[in-house]
Amino acid sequence: MQTTRSTRTVKEKEITRNWHLVDLKGQILGRGITQVAKLLQGKDKRNYVPNLDAGDYVVVINAAGVKVTGKKPLQKIYDSYSGYPGGRRVVTYKDLMARDPEKVVRLGISGMLPKNKHRDPRLARLFIFKDDKHTYSDKFQTK
Repeated sequence: MQTTRSTRTVKEKEITRNWHLVDLKGQILGRGITQVAKLLQGKDKRNYVPNLDAGDYVVVINAAGVKVTGKKPLQKIYDSYSGYPGGRRVVTYKDLMARDPEKVVRLGISGMLPKNKHRDPRLARLFIFKDDKHTYSDKFQTK
């Protein structure tokens, strides 16, 4: 008698989290942050299941070196509204990039993640730096 082979479900305690270093210098914004979103979700892992958060830690460096194409530096806007009259704030990509390049990358990655209960813990495992100096160099040492 032949036994059936079924897929074994992954338990939360069996999830291992690795550290990844992503350099965005000279990359296009959307192309670079899609790989970061995939790493945060754990979609590159063999045992990915959508109901568990199996993602890894990601350190993004050189956020100030990211590029966009075409007229997006002047036409792309970031819009926020506080809920109060006159509380709408509109900032262009160029202005936000000059002030806070980490926020541009974080907003892009946040928009690519699913809007569910796993979004905040995934964003907590994301560390963004505007240049190549970061405090997590001990996590990437080879053995």
